[in-house]
Amino acid sequence: MGMSKQVRVRFAPSPTGPLHIGGVRTALFNYLFAKKHGGSFILRIEDTDQARFVEGAEEYIIEALNWCGIPYDEGPDKDGGFGPYRQSERQDIYRKYAEKLITGGHAYYAFDTSESLDLHRKNHEAEGKTFIYNWHNRLKLNNSLVLSEEETASRIANGDAYVIRFKSPQNQTIVFQDEIRGQIEIDSNTLDDKVLFKSDGMPTYHLANIVDDHLMEVSHVIRGEEWLPSLALHVQLYGAFGWEPPVFAHLPLIMKPVGKGKLSKRDGEKGGFPVFPLAWENTTGYREAGYYPEAVVNFLAMLGWNPGTEQELFSLRELTEAFSLGRVHKSGARFDPDKTIWYNHNYLQQRSREELLQDFLYYVDNHNIEIDTTDQRFLGEVIELIRERANFPSDLWSLGQYFFEAPTAYDSKAAKKQWKDQTGAILKRLLELLGKTGDFNEVDKLEASVKSWIKDEGYGFGQVMPPLRLSLVGEMKGPHIFNIMSLLGKDETMRRINAAIEKLA
Repeated sequence: MGMSKQVRVRFAPSPTGPLHIGGVRTALFNYLFAKKHGGSFILRIEDTDQARFVEGAEEYIIEALNWCGIPYDEGPDKDGGFGPYRQSERQDIYRKYAEKLITGGHAYYAFDTSESLDLHRKNHEAEGKTFIYNWHNRLKLNNSLVLSEEETASRIANGDAYVIRFKSPQNQTIVFQDEIRGQIEIDSNTLDDKVLFKSDGMPTYHLANIVDDHLMEVSHVIRGEEWLPSLALHVQLYGAFGWEPPVFAHLPLIMKPVGKGKLSKRDGEKGGFPVFPLAWENTTGYREAGYYPEAVVNFLAMLGWNPGTEQELFSLRELTEAFSLGRVHKSGARFDPDKTIWYNHNYLQQRSREELLQDFLYYVDNHNIEIDTTDQRFLGEVIELIRERANFPSDLWSLGQYFFEAPTAYDSKAAKKQWKDQTGAILKRLLELLGKTGDFNEVDKLEASVKSWIKDEGYGFGQVMPPLRLSLVGEMKGPHIFNIMSLLGKDETMRRINAAIEKLA
């Protein structure tokens, strides 16, 4: 694959709602490819379908790319000399090219009303056939291939509604290359004469897409598999204009976690995982669910691509260096929500104590949790103790809550199992020992002293340690018990043991 000309790729979403993570992955693969080859990554907003335009969607797309750390080099607010970058602002460009196709004999005006086409469709269905507007029937329909030039001109002048259709060839094999799927051959007789332009002055996706890619000097079109059926038409349009087509690469779909089919918003709602990068209306995004953008980028890169090695954790820079279209798979990539959590866990573990402290404070602040956060050293030590079990910043709170709030209730199953008749008496004696112990700063000393006391008294560890944990934490969880005691300090530890003795007696 020659890289002689400047690499220019584009991500071209329609602003019809939030960006699905499948769209984010398409943007990511374009970004990685551009950066690997020192090229440009362009954002083009395909908003010719004004009926489906959604307020705020374009801003959402831009914010999502920026949050992921994959910003575009050229786009609506970054003119690189190839603008405008919104199709609605390029409207006057398309008509000229549609007319060029007509003059070249590659397209024609069609005046069929939607009623008459519906009628044809119904008649075909009644005979068990499918109606396709193309070579086999276009000379029987209402278009400029049948009408005289004068008649066509007068109908247009008259303001009759029309569309411009592509005149797809008869009895040809259309051959083209896809970087991921190899050589593809299509029988031209199976293609319909697609609408390229409507009399309201709006192009269809197909025409606008080709013209824009050509004028923006796009070298590689990297997009989702759902565009494969349009590829034969696009390749023919390049031929009709006499332009050199870009290199095409169609990415595999992202599939549901279970069963067949494409990952949808409903799968996310059912499975309790996000499918959007950022929140949209009442759906949570990856950002709001506590994912790090680096983790999202990393797991998206591994959906449909792999480096050919065992490595799974990649920084954006490493991804850029390792990425190639040759290692993108043809078959769909199953989405695994547990794996996305695994990625986030790994990125959380890589963060410094200081970064995690900021994550924790941000979470506490945003969830109106009232705790004293003045003692940063204490907070930092709590985080260090519990971090390895955490997947998300929110876990730092749920795993460490008892450091800030003494338990007011005790896990009933654990209490039943661990709190025996003599437990209260044993813990009272433990309190006497703890009262005589110095401060709890040295964990090892504290541990040695309690453990030798248990031995000397002839107790089993099971008689002391589980009820001790229950008293301090309220349930049977948490890190090393002596670390907990050391961090809570002597007074608070004793206060909690006393409270448990009273409550559970």
